[in-house]
Amino acid sequence: MNSPATLNSIDSTRRSAAGRYVVATLSLGACLALAMLLRKALNVCGWDAYDTWTVVTAALAAMACSLPGVFLVMRRQSMMGDALAHTTLPGIVVAFLLAHSLQQAGWISSATYDSWRHAAMFIGALVIGVVSAVLTEWVQKLGRVEASAALGVVFTTLFAVGLLLIRLKADQVHIDPDCVLYGIIETTVMDTVPNTQIPRAAVVNGLVLLANLLLVTLFFKELRISAFDAAISTTMGINSHAMHYALMAVTAATLVSAFESVGSILVIAMLIAPAATAHLLTDRLDRLIAISLAVAALSAFLGHLSAITLPSIVFTRLGYPEVVDTSTAGMMAVAAGGLFTIAAMFGPRYGVISKVLDQARLSRSIIAEDILGLLYRMEEESDATALALNQLTAMIGTRTWPTYLAARGLAASGDVAVRGSSYELSPPGRERAKRLVRAHRLWESYMAKHFDLPADHLHESAARVEHFLGAELREELAAELEDTAEDPHGREIPPEQG
Repeated sequence: MNSPATLNSIDSTRRSAAGRYVVATLSLGACLALAMLLRKALNVCGWDAYDTWTVVTAALAAMACSLPGVFLVMRRQSMMGDALAHTTLPGIVVAFLLAHSLQQAGWISSATYDSWRHAAMFIGALVIGVVSAVLTEWVQKLGRVEASAALGVVFTTLFAVGLLLIRLKADQVHIDPDCVLYGIIETTVMDTVPNTQIPRAAVVNGLVLLANLLLVTLFFKELRISAFDAAISTTMGINSHAMHYALMAVTAATLVSAFESVGSILVIAMLIAPAATAHLLTDRLDRLIAISLAVAALSAFLGHLSAITLPSIVFTRLGYPEVVDTSTAGMMAVAAGGLFTIAAMFGPRYGVISKVLDQARLSRSIIAEDILGLLYRMEEESDATALALNQLTAMIGTRTWPTYLAARGLAASGDVAVRGSSYELSPPGRERAKRLVRAHRLWESYMAKHFDLPADHLHESAARVEHFLGAELREELAAELEDTAEDPHGREIPPEQG
């Protein structure tokens, strides 16, 4: 026969499995309901295959950018990503002009011009990416300036050169400055692979995404170590400078793939915002990569959906019914910023509101333990066994509302019993209070033994520390002390058990 402990364990396992099943069922139901609502919303706004391919293309571009962006954020080189988004411009323009000149000279046929142009742009971006990193280091070392100043000098200069080339050659070659800066994703999806409905940009960005995923998988250890500590990576035989230049080259090549989709400026948001958002949600690199990819894809979807719906809703009410949509690339950046804001506010660890709530929970827990300690000491002195709310508030030194919430929480957990308008310890609460008072008096004894302090200076320190001394620390303090019967004030130190 099974023992009671075994039966309890089996029953607990069954309850846990049942709980997981219920949670999974509810989650699946919620996802299906959300999908149905989303489908209805998309039908209302006239969503079609064109919109789907726009989102797919934008999502692939954003996800491809987010992968190198993760390591730029981890290496605290986010501004380098911003710089590369600008400094690749002259390399792309020069490569574009070179390919156009070769076509005009008859070296490249019209049928193969697009392939040669994309290859030249990739090579130009790779070269200028490495050149930008090298120039930044040279300016920093030779000019003896900080890294951010050197970066600002290099990327503004190269970006200005790129814009100058565009302006000088815009009349001879079809280069649209707005296309360069803001992207043309709305028309990019119209350029499809022959005999298919798949946009060429989706194929290019998808291949770059797969290449980046392959590189991250193959060199995950090297990227992780060099990102967190370049000195340690060097001692382990990993050339941190080589990894840095390789990351710059990959980032530059990725920017080119997204260049025609989201433009040179807005690609910065796709490079940094998803990684920064994920960093607010987790500290584990593998999860951070996965979350950044999800955030990038979600930014693309929300950006396009907002671009085709929000302008009409907002501007119609303002008296401008002719405004019906806006740039998808621009709204992608807005959506990415919105997701970052949500993570910054509600993130489980670093979120502003989460920190406020954690602080409130900690404050409530401390007040609750102060109530338990006060009631225990009142029982020791036999002055009273129950105290009203106003008495608790006055003796603890807090305000009425926090004390009331803490007292009601203790009553709900069974640590105190409510007698009319007064509160007194219950047996479980008395045991909890006893451990708290033991921690307080052990700390006072420890301070008195190791520090030359007056007796009236011990209580304030112990009143703060007592809330954070667990069972192991209490045992270590007891083992350190010669006498654990009484504290420096002559009061009994309660035993750990019984």
